[in-house]
Amino acid sequence: MSTMQIERIGTIRCTVGEGPIWDHATQALYFVDLVERKLWRYQSEDEAVMHWEVPSMIGSFALRRAGNAIVALQDGIHALDLTTGLTSFLCDPQHGDVETQLNDGKVDPRGRFLVGSQPRSIQDTRPLGRLYKIETDLQSSLLDRNFVITNGPCWNPAGDTFYFSDSTRKVIYAYDYCLRTGEVSCKRIFAKTDGFPGIPDGATVDILGRVWVAMCGAGKIVCFSPSGEVERTVDVPTPFVSSVAFGGPQLDQLYFTSINGSAIGLGVPADEISGCTFRIPDIGAEGLPEPRFDG
Repeated sequence: MSTMQIERIGTIRCTVGEGPIWDHATQALYFVDLVERKLWRYQSEDEAVMHWEVPSMIGSFALRRAGNAIVALQDGIHALDLTTGLTSFLCDPQHGDVETQLNDGKVDPRGRFLVGSQPRSIQDTRPLGRLYKIETDLQSSLLDRNFVITNGPCWNPAGDTFYFSDSTRKVIYAYDYCLRTGEVSCKRIFAKTDGFPGIPDGATVDILGRVWVAMCGAGKIVCFSPSGEVERTVDVPTPFVSSVAFGGPQLDQLYFTSINGSAIGLGVPADEISGCTFRIPDIGAEGLPEPRFDG
């Protein structure tokens, strides 16, 4: 276990902060507020912030190689024009399923978008969650099913192993990943997180193939070795840490989002920092640039 220097960035306070992505080209951090239906951008050079509002709860997003972004909303994937703020429907991998909504998603090394779903009600523990693939031509397909709350999609540096969590079951899975087709196979348990309070939430991978996972409810970020062993834990100042991303000019800073637990009825006392976004400037690890969606 280690305690690091941790800095709050900006003054933004989310209700449910999630999905941080560092855009290496513009040196900016993007993240979402799921409940407040906002995509935020923090510019590191001058600390300028701006946001875009979307029509429904936003589970995740991706920047597009050609410009602008896509957002995973309750009813499917939408384009987001970052100039006008307007959204337009692109596709719905859920095919109109009103019991589920899209959640955490990320772009693979070939520019596809993989995104999970979960029940719309947090009290619903049925395994309705699925894993979907959005091709660059916006065709969607089902990759796996039988999850409750899906989280933490990320790839090893070679791109041939895909990680994905069922937060409710406290399990992180690994799959063999075919970069040519975007198909998954050989699903196995990478790590169980029963030994920690809380649940595995958002995740990222460093250049050594270690998997960094936000343990939501535990106030910790856990680093797993490529073989699934706990290599390191970092205590953070807010219990509901929700997701992590490497950023900075050298990709050697670790950013993380958090949830304001008292604001959503999690039975914790109100404080001044839960829901804020933070940076660990000297984490002692280096990440990989996040690819953009190629559609």
